Formats: sequence, structure tokens, C-alpha cells
Amino acid sequence: MLMVEADGNYLEPFWVNDFDIYSGESYSVVFRTDQNPANNYWISVGVGGREPRTPQALAILHYQTTTASKLPTFAPPETPLWNDYARSKSFSNKIRALSGSPMPPRINHRRIFLLNTQNRIDGYTKWAINNVSLTLPPTPYLGAIKHGFSNAFDQKSPPDTYLNTYDITKPPSNPNSTYGNGIYMLKFNTTIDVILQNANALNANVSDIHPWHLHGHDFWVLGYGEGKFSKKDIGKFNLKTAPLCNTAVIFPYGWTALRFVTDNPGVWAFHCHIEPHLHMGMGVVFAEGVHLVGNIPNEALSCGLTGKMFMSKPHN
Repeated sequence: MLMVEADGNYLEPFWVNDFDIYSGESYSVVFRTDQNPANNYWISVGVGGREPRTPQALAILHYQTTTASKLPTFAPPETPLWNDYARSKSFSNKIRALSGSPMPPRINHRRIFLLNTQNRIDGYTKWAINNVSLTLPPTPYLGAIKHGFSNAFDQKSPPDTYLNTYDITKPPSNPNSTYGNGIYMLKFNTTIDVILQNANALNANVSDIHPWHLHGHDFWVLGYGEGKFSKKDIGKFNLKTAPLCNTAVIFPYGWTALRFVTDNPGVWAFHCHIEPHLHMGMGVVFAEGVHLVGNIPNEALSCGLTGKMFMSKPHN
């Protein structure tokens, strides 16, 4: 297969026999239908990043000249091992923007470090970012900001970083975390770096893989690295062929560096696209240029304080 596109953006084409696709991602591939048209052919799909509890999924590539129900005579291809991270990292590092694609700004205005940890709150297992587990408030953020409901959510911004002494290779020494619904207020039309930092989960020698997805923007994937991110890693950033995506993976015990421009007024979620992880707190919220947002449909603000505001208005 020839990889040609990721998340709606063209890639420098490269050939693969298999590829990784994480929740929230999309790819386009090209291949030639040049095999024996009298046969059908297996397509195999397997689980990566989590030990599978089910057999690999199967589909059939069918040529119109033969019967669709005819099973291939050869065994289906085996998918890569679920924890073959060396292969997965090699694939991710081959993804480059097509020549002539927009390049990232060379200078960033703000850099936010997001430490991914598994924690406990009131005895429940949660995910947290910089020790804050996200809980969404009843009032939509966009309406709360537009209509000045400062009591709708925590006005204190979440931390931009974490303690440099945190050991990402071990379970947290203090597993307790806290709930929060504060958001990152970003200056409009500025360049933001996000460093996703992975760490050990609650159990020893466990670090999960997480696909992070940003609403409202594409970002440049500047690079991946092993261990804890440090200043010397900035020199490794790919500023020439960084691909534009809206979802990027963070590997176990590693970091992923992203860059985007705050050029889309609104309030945008950035979260792990494994849905249970989002519901367990693994996400943050960015707001930018909200004063530039026009009229918001009432139907989008029918919860919480904004909903009560509409209910209190007299009806004709």
C-alpha cells in the first residue's frame, strides 16, 4: 500500500505492507488491483497497544470477476504483535508532509507540558493531566465565556507544566489526584507548543499508549522521543517536513511534541481518543478568540446556566 494522506493532509508517499491507525486518525492508501482476479484476498486488522482478548478481524478484498462469498485459499496475514513498539515508532517516524505543504512557524509563543498519569480519586481509577482529572461542567464553556458566567467553571487555568522531579518510570508516589474543569486561555493568533509526556500507570512496568486528538485545528507533529522530555530535545524538532494532523500518538514512557496556531475562535477539546480515558479525565480544553465568535445558536447553549438564562426570558 502507498500511504498518501493523513487526517486530510497529503503525505510524502511511502510504501508499507501494514500500518498503524489509532482512534481518531484517518489515512488514505493507494494499491494496484494486479493480482489473479479469480481469487479473493484477506485483509487482517489487529489490536495494537493493548493486549488483545479477541482474534484479529478479517475482511475480504473482492475482485468483481469472482464470487464474493468465495473464501481465499491461503491463510490470512498475521497482524504485528500488539506491543511491537519499535515497528510502530518506525512507521510514525516515516510520516512526513508532502513537499510544498505548510511548514510550522519556527518560533513558538507558549509551551505547555501535559503529563499523562493514572491516578485515584475517592477510590476510583482516573486519568489526570498535570494531576488534574478533567470533569466537564454543566454549562457549555463557549456560552459561559460569551455571556460572562464566571461561576460556570473554575477560572484558574490548569498548570502549564509538572514538577521536574516527577519520575515517569515508576508508579506515582502519591496516586491521589483532583478533579478540575479549568481551561487554558490562549492568546489569539499565537503559536502554541504542546509536549505530551507519558508516564508509568498505577501498576509497575505499565505505560499505556494514547492517541491525542485536537478539535478545531490541525497541528504539526514535531517529533517523538524516549523518556522524559528535556530542553535538548527542542533541537530535534522537525521544522521542515512535519506532517499536519489532528491526532497523534504518545508511546509508552515517551513524549510527543506538537505545534499549532490559535487561528480558529472558539473553545476546543484536546483529549485522548480512547473514549473511556476521556470520561476518566484524560483531556484538557483550550479557548482562543472567543470574543470573535458570532451568534451562538440557542440549541447549543441549552444546558446549565445558559439554559436557565433562556428559560427565564419571556416567550412571545
